[in-house]
Amino acid sequence: MSAADKFLYVDRNMVNNPLAQADWATKKLVWVPSERLGFEAGSVKEERGDECVVELADSGKKIRVNKDDIQKMNPPKFSKVEDMAELTCLNEASVLHNLKERYYSGLIYTYSGLFCVVINPYKNLPIYSEEIVDMYKGKKRHEMPPHIYAITDTAYRSMMQDREDQSILCTGESGAGKTENTKKVIQYLAHVASSHKTKKDQGELEKQLLQANPILEAFGNAKTVKNDNSSRFGKFIRINFDVNGYIVGANIETYLLEKSRAIRQAKDERTFHIFYYMLTGAGDKLRNELLLENYNNYRFLSNGNVTIPGQQDKDLFQETLEAMKIMSIPEDEQIGMLKVVSSVLQLGNMTFKKERHTDQASMPDNTTAQKVSHLMGMNVTDFTRAILSPRIKVGRDYVQKAQTQEQAEFAVEALAKATYERMFRWLVMRINKALDKTKRQGASFIGILDIAGFEIFELNSFEQLCINYTNEKLQQLFNHTMFILEQEEYQREGIEWSFIDFGLDLQPCIDLIEKPANPPGILALLDEECWFPKATDKSFVEKVGQEQGTHSKFSKPKKLKDEADFSIIHYAGKVDYKADEWLMKNMDPLNDNVATLLNTSTDKFVSELWKDVDRIVGLDKVSGMSEPGAFKTRKGMFRTVGQLYKEQLSKLMATLRNTNPNFVRCIIPNHEKKAGKLDPHLVLDQLRCNGVLEGIRICRQGFPNRIVFQEFRQRYEILTPNAIPKGFMDGKQACVLMIKSLELDPNLYRIGQSKVFFRAGVLAHLEEERDMKITDIIISFQAWCRGYVARKAFSKRQQQLTAMKVIQRNCAAYLKLRNWQWWRLFTKVKPLLQVSRQEEEMLAKDEELVKVKEKHLYAEEQLRDMEEKQQQLSAEKMALQEQLQAETELCAEAEEMRARLAAKKQELEEILHDLEARVEEEEERASHLVSEKKKMQQNISDLEQQLDEEEAARQKLQLEKVTMESKMKKIEEDVMVLDDQNNKLNKEKKLMEERISEFTTNLAEEEEKSKSLQKLKNKHEAMITDLEDRLRREEKQRQEVEKNRRKLEGDFTDTHDQIAELQAQIAELRAQLAKKEEELQAALARIEEEAAQKNLAQKKIRELEAQLSELQEDLELERQSRVKAEKHRRDLGEELEALKTELEDTLDSTAAQQELRSKRETEVAHLKKTLDDEAKVHEQQLFEMRQKHSQAFEELNEQLEQAKRNKVSMEKAKQALESERNELAIEIQTLSQGKGDSEHRRKKAESQVQELQLKHSESERQRLELAEKFSKSQAELEHVTIILSDLEGKSIKAVKDCSTVESQLQDVQELLQEETRQKLSQSTRVRQLEEDHNSLREQLEEEEEAKRNVEKQLLMVQAQLAEFKKKVEQDAGCLESAEEGKKRIQRDLEGTNQRLEEKCAAFEKLDKTKTRLQQELDDMIVDQDHLRQIVSNLEKKQKKFDQMLAEEKNISARYAEERDRAEGEAREKDTRALALTRELEELKDKKEDLERINKLLRAEMDDLVSSKDDVGKNVHDLEKAKRAMEQQLEEAKTQVEELEDELQCTEDAKLRLEVNMQAMKAQYERDLAGRDEMGEDKKRALVKQVREMEMELEDERKQRCAAVASRKKLELDLKELEAGIDMANKNRDEALKQLKKLQAQMKELFRELEDTRMSREEILAQSKETEKKLKGMEADMLQMQEELAAAERAKRQAQQERDELQDEINNGTSKNAQVVEERRRLEARIAQLEEELEEEQCNTELTNDRLKKSMLQTDQMNVELAAERSGAQRVEGARSQLERQNKELKLKLQELEGTVKSKYKANMAALEAKIIQLEEQLDMETRERQAATKMVRRTEKKLKEVILQVDDERRNTEQQKDQADKLNSRMKQLKRQLEEAEEEAQRANANRRKLQRELEDATESADAMNREVTTLKNKLRRGDLPFTIRRTIPRAGPESDEESEPKSETSEPKPE
Repeated sequence: MSAADKFLYVDRNMVNNPLAQADWATKKLVWVPSERLGFEAGSVKEERGDECVVELADSGKKIRVNKDDIQKMNPPKFSKVEDMAELTCLNEASVLHNLKERYYSGLIYTYSGLFCVVINPYKNLPIYSEEIVDMYKGKKRHEMPPHIYAITDTAYRSMMQDREDQSILCTGESGAGKTENTKKVIQYLAHVASSHKTKKDQGELEKQLLQANPILEAFGNAKTVKNDNSSRFGKFIRINFDVNGYIVGANIETYLLEKSRAIRQAKDERTFHIFYYMLTGAGDKLRNELLLENYNNYRFLSNGNVTIPGQQDKDLFQETLEAMKIMSIPEDEQIGMLKVVSSVLQLGNMTFKKERHTDQASMPDNTTAQKVSHLMGMNVTDFTRAILSPRIKVGRDYVQKAQTQEQAEFAVEALAKATYERMFRWLVMRINKALDKTKRQGASFIGILDIAGFEIFELNSFEQLCINYTNEKLQQLFNHTMFILEQEEYQREGIEWSFIDFGLDLQPCIDLIEKPANPPGILALLDEECWFPKATDKSFVEKVGQEQGTHSKFSKPKKLKDEADFSIIHYAGKVDYKADEWLMKNMDPLNDNVATLLNTSTDKFVSELWKDVDRIVGLDKVSGMSEPGAFKTRKGMFRTVGQLYKEQLSKLMATLRNTNPNFVRCIIPNHEKKAGKLDPHLVLDQLRCNGVLEGIRICRQGFPNRIVFQEFRQRYEILTPNAIPKGFMDGKQACVLMIKSLELDPNLYRIGQSKVFFRAGVLAHLEEERDMKITDIIISFQAWCRGYVARKAFSKRQQQLTAMKVIQRNCAAYLKLRNWQWWRLFTKVKPLLQVSRQEEEMLAKDEELVKVKEKHLYAEEQLRDMEEKQQQLSAEKMALQEQLQAETELCAEAEEMRARLAAKKQELEEILHDLEARVEEEEERASHLVSEKKKMQQNISDLEQQLDEEEAARQKLQLEKVTMESKMKKIEEDVMVLDDQNNKLNKEKKLMEERISEFTTNLAEEEEKSKSLQKLKNKHEAMITDLEDRLRREEKQRQEVEKNRRKLEGDFTDTHDQIAELQAQIAELRAQLAKKEEELQAALARIEEEAAQKNLAQKKIRELEAQLSELQEDLELERQSRVKAEKHRRDLGEELEALKTELEDTLDSTAAQQELRSKRETEVAHLKKTLDDEAKVHEQQLFEMRQKHSQAFEELNEQLEQAKRNKVSMEKAKQALESERNELAIEIQTLSQGKGDSEHRRKKAESQVQELQLKHSESERQRLELAEKFSKSQAELEHVTIILSDLEGKSIKAVKDCSTVESQLQDVQELLQEETRQKLSQSTRVRQLEEDHNSLREQLEEEEEAKRNVEKQLLMVQAQLAEFKKKVEQDAGCLESAEEGKKRIQRDLEGTNQRLEEKCAAFEKLDKTKTRLQQELDDMIVDQDHLRQIVSNLEKKQKKFDQMLAEEKNISARYAEERDRAEGEAREKDTRALALTRELEELKDKKEDLERINKLLRAEMDDLVSSKDDVGKNVHDLEKAKRAMEQQLEEAKTQVEELEDELQCTEDAKLRLEVNMQAMKAQYERDLAGRDEMGEDKKRALVKQVREMEMELEDERKQRCAAVASRKKLELDLKELEAGIDMANKNRDEALKQLKKLQAQMKELFRELEDTRMSREEILAQSKETEKKLKGMEADMLQMQEELAAAERAKRQAQQERDELQDEINNGTSKNAQVVEERRRLEARIAQLEEELEEEQCNTELTNDRLKKSMLQTDQMNVELAAERSGAQRVEGARSQLERQNKELKLKLQELEGTVKSKYKANMAALEAKIIQLEEQLDMETRERQAATKMVRRTEKKLKEVILQVDDERRNTEQQKDQADKLNSRMKQLKRQLEEAEEEAQRANANRRKLQRELEDATESADAMNREVTTLKNKLRRGDLPFTIRRTIPRAGPESDEESEPKSETSEPKPE
């Protein structure tokens, strides 16, 4: 094992120890709780009920332990397990033991289910090298040991595969190793995702990313008690990646820098590293420049030079500067930063002194101030004045206030902290700027969070609260991700799952800190206290105690001596907080005078740091807090530290929730920072806090691996090839069938609604099976390929073998025949044997002529074809011209479209004007509201002015008080002087008594004055207290208003920031656009250059093609001429042979034959001439055709070039359209987002409308009920009036009463008319009155009941009193017995309590046993699953082994077949050798026979010679015989020579055969021996080839898939965009129509609303009047009731007087009749009025319905208006923002004009110009945007056409590519043919030269023979020669003639 492997891999030999296994099994080893070690190992000896006797393994001590406290031990094979989820017994002891064992072995990383646990080793380990990085690169998690690299690689791969943003959260306590692990994550990503392969500046971004950490550590890290390199700030590093997975940039966000460390540190701690680096590592020149001193000279370095062991500050300083260079931070900025660091140290050395007689601070020595001013670029006097007596705003004036010593020191410390913090923020911004400079856009990111861990000190401050609050939120995210979301997904997917409670709800603690109200949290209360002038830290603590005293996570100190103010119970423990200076820390106040000086500093770096001076908290706020009620603060002008941090944290949490988190839990092993030491209790606490055990349990019980149906089917269908039937099938059903065929255990998986869930390890097992299946397929494919290649090679070898055999046979035959005379004779005679073929030659000539004619016809047909092609090309040219014309027409149509769009633009502008008019109307309404608001504000301002006047008066009084105090001090000084004089002048006492008496009188007067002043002071103080009370009341009233104001100002700041961000984005986009345009221009230039080069290349190609065609034609001519020559040669040969035969037949016909021959020769010459003429004509025609073809080709090329130019322009247009399409897509996205928002709002509004409708219906129902009641009351009223009228009719004063009734009726009619008008208001009033009436009645009844109850109780009490008096006497006796009973009951109670406690303990034990049993059951289930998996794996392995065995058998059979084949070949070779030996023997026999024949022939020859003398014959016979004998002799000689040659050849052949036999045998043996080696070599080579082919195949497949996918994606995107554009256009048109309708409706509605408003106001006025009248009516009712009572009394009197009045009634009947008629008339009038009332009620109901409808319509219109407004706001957003900015800037300018008018006039003008420019830009942008929207419509039609054209062009380009490929291949073929033709031409030339030479020789020999023939003829004619000679000579002559002639024609003999 290497050095690194020791710290990565477990030594399995130690783990798999059989002795340990046996020991574990026999001893029943368990874990027992231990105070020292956490848990100790022991063996169970015996069990006694609930207890067990356990013998400890280490000490051998026996102890008794409860069964529930015992925890099971895992088998030894699970020792040092890499993933603790695999443990069979999962408990705290096993987890702790596993981590401890691994830690002691140097293995710091351990998986715990879904996350990784890291224990700080406190030493450097060799496991972070580049070799280790390469080792983990691209590997799966289970393939490698646990490591931070594995977690990072998993995050990186899942980001690449799933395209989901990832985050790696390194959490844990301070000192646990979070920062180091973060560095390792960045190192890994920089190595793996580096883009230096494609970039020239290789690795620059990666270097910068790695070098960002040292810089941030230098400026943000420090040594603490727990950690030597503790991050004193939180950071979130966001690394962006492109689509290919390369790093394209990074961004760092920082949180909560502990800036107080810059001014003071605890014992044994250091401030930030950079201070020590600079003081140690700076050279002399730099020290002088930075005015550096010794460590001990600086007050802010509390502990002097504290060193860190193993760390050299000097070297680290150089490394930091080097890192800054790599980060491209210029040297002047580096010096500026170091100056700021030095000035922070110098600020600590500023000393202040209290003046002798006043509290005012002074600076005795200003050398330090001079140094600070020099470093910061300020004026010394201004700086000292700003520190000692700054200008403070008092009311509306500025006053110079002298500072005390404490205030000055506080101001300097605050300045130092703020300066360092601003410098750190600038540094982070600068690093981000360097890291985000690439032009590539990031597709996804990986975020790495490194934030300060949980901190618990003895006393914790505001910083610790913020850090712990962050850790609470992160732990909540962890719990949510690991437990809640996981289980929620199970429930959502419908899986059987019982919810497991984690038991660690962090929300209460988070609410305690962050809740804004009901009750407010700690941060909200702190912010609230910051607004109160009198607020202190003590008041804040009291307020927290009042508001949160009852909270479960909050506790107050129990003892008075406790230093802590309050405690919070966090998830990691209870933390005590001391609230000293929390208000100051939250507000973070600064001396604004110094800040303005720094803003105007001469040093650019310092002035840039302090550019936002207007956002700081000034001294007026601080003084307002220190002196209660002294100054008034402007609220909402700044944001507290708590608010800012809360916002930052919420943004961070939102980012983390949107990513897939990967958790790394860092654990601190001990607090001593010792390597190899582990505190068990400390680790256990961290494990419990981090939820490690619960995470493992969920991972084991749950289903951590899940996969979507489609992906599961796509990935694992290879394992189940025939499980799914053909055709469509639902994904879920397909997955069910696949899992069935996979034969998985049902406990290992669950099928949800959209996913398949698996237990841990199942998916890895499936992956292994899939890999094995793929390898099998690849192996079979490789085998097939190898077999195919081998078969091909074998067939090639066989062909070569046969060819070799043929060559060998031919060569052997030639070697045999070469020297044989008969062969030579045969070669010479063979050409002479073709005499009788003259007619055949003629026929051949005729056939040749026919062929020439056919060729001529073929050439003419070709000519016609070429002409047709030319016509086709001209037609195509015409078509192209027509297409061009159509394009021009399209262009014209586009122009028309543009004109239409311009018209549409005008329409839209008109619509915009209408909208602006509407906006103006809205603004008028808003101005109306603003006027009302102004009225309110005027009231407020009046109140404020009163307050200001009171405060001014109070300030004057204070000033008077100060003057009086100064006078008092002067008087006291005088008294002191006088006392001194009195002591000195005691001797002259008598002389000076008179003067002393005068002084005493003066003193008395002064005392009286002081008393009066004291009284005045008391009065003033009383007035002040009254004013303060009033001020408090006013403050309470104003708080709400100012809260609203604060909110508005906060919103304003947000919008301001957004505007700034938008402006920055606009600037960036413009820069990017400019860059893109430059790149586009460069690309266009490149394209033009390439096009020019392409044209040149095409021209060259055309020239080469022309040359090639010419060469081809020459070659064809050469071939034709060669064919002709060959034919001519054959003809001549045939003629010669014919002549020879004729010469042999007849010598007499030689002259005629010669004449015929000459004629034939002339005919042949004539034919040749005609052929040559025809050839010339044909060549001319071909030349003309070529010219035409070349012209047509050039024209086509020009057209092609034109088409290419058009294509380039179209591509440009396409690019432009694509960019427009992208912009449109972005706009569509924004529109869809806006649409979604508007729909969301619409839904909300609809729900609100429904609620309002319900409320309205309820109110309507109530109104109807009240109306019914009212009508009933009216009916009763009428009934009463009827009774009254009857009574009055009966009375004497009936007439008068009638008149009064009439007047009352008229009043009632008027009232009724008014009531009909005032129905709505009356109904509400009546309802209220009835409710009041009912409530009063109920109260009255309740009071009466209460009164009755009280009376009853009184009686009861009196009765009880009496009884008690009696019982008291009885109880006195019973008291003793009661006391005894009480004691007895107490004893029983105690007993029952004890029993209850026992029961509770038993119950707890039962719970523990239950949980233990549950755990054991879970472990058993897991083991069972594990065993099942092992069994299934073994079965599968068995199957694979069987397959492998079968394959081996097949291979052995194949080898046996090969062996048999080789043996057969050997046998064949043996038989062949035997046959060759037999042939050799036969040849020997033939040779002997030939020799024997030769001897016989010689003997015959001798006999013939001897017989010559004997027989006397004539000369002719003898000569004849002689010639025959000579011929025979020559033949015999030649035969002999040939036989000798043959014999020699056979002997040579025999020797060769013997040699070949031996060589063949040796070769055969070598072949047999080397076949295996060759086979293996071939196998290896083929394996390599197959691998390479696989790689190439995979690459091609990937590229093809990617290309197809991208193409499909682009096509889909195009279609979606087209559909989206169509939809958007339709929606826009509909929206415009609806907008017009809505505008009209809105105008009508607004009119109706105004009318309703007016009517409502009138109704309100009428309701007030009706209320008054109702009150009057109620009074009348009371009067009428009284009158009714009086009437009843009168009735009684009337009954008595009835008899008397009877006569008068009889007399008044006539009058009565009139009264009755009048009454009827009145009743009819009343009925009429009732009908009118009903009509009015109907009308009111109708109006109510209309009102409802109008309300609904208004609501709908409001919703739609809101949507339209949102749309309009989006369009006008930038404009309104800039207008607001304009207004704000104008306001600021007005303020600045008042203060510094002369100074900033130029700036004002510049700002105004900038505003105008911005407005112009805004107008331009709005116009451009409108133009873009108009361009959309214009490009809609074009887009489709362009898409079609693009498709056509794509097809054309593909065809052109194919044609180009074909042409290239054709060119290559032609080149090859050309080369071959050239070679053939060279060969033909050589042959031609040879033939010419032979022909010349032949002609010479022919001439000679002719000469001989002529001489012989002459001799024959003369008769000199005898007949026989004459007979032979003519034969010999032509033979020789003909023999010599064909020599020129014949070539060397070619054996078959």
